[in-house]
Amino acid sequence: MTSVALRRVGAALAASLVVATASQSLAQPVPPENWPAIKCERYTKAWGEALAKFGRKGLGQPFIEAHEAFLTSGCSIKGEVCPRSKEELDLANVMVIMGMNQGMASTFMPFACPRT
Repeated sequence: MTSVALRRVGAALAASLVVATASQSLAQPVPPENWPAIKCERYTKAWGEALAKFGRKGLGQPFIEAHEAFLTSGCSIKGEVCPRSKEELDLANVMVIMGMNQGMASTFMPFACPRT
């Protein structure tokens, strides 16, 4: 291969790397700096909507209090809300789906129960 051909191949490779890098940055937008606050705001709104739609019947006081503590903490307390009744588990599942639809990962959710 001649030096001219090698330069052309090198230029083509460099150009493809630039295009590939640009494509990746466009495909994966960087979340805003205040993304945790935005997620908490969206989650809090979804929680209110879910309670309005499904009500509080079957939700125990420990579940409600732990969830309120999660919201009050700015959604920073993880794994402290343990759904025990069928209604609590149903509501937790609804919240996970609503959260995922709002762009939150499942790791954002406060739901977990201690292993017994």
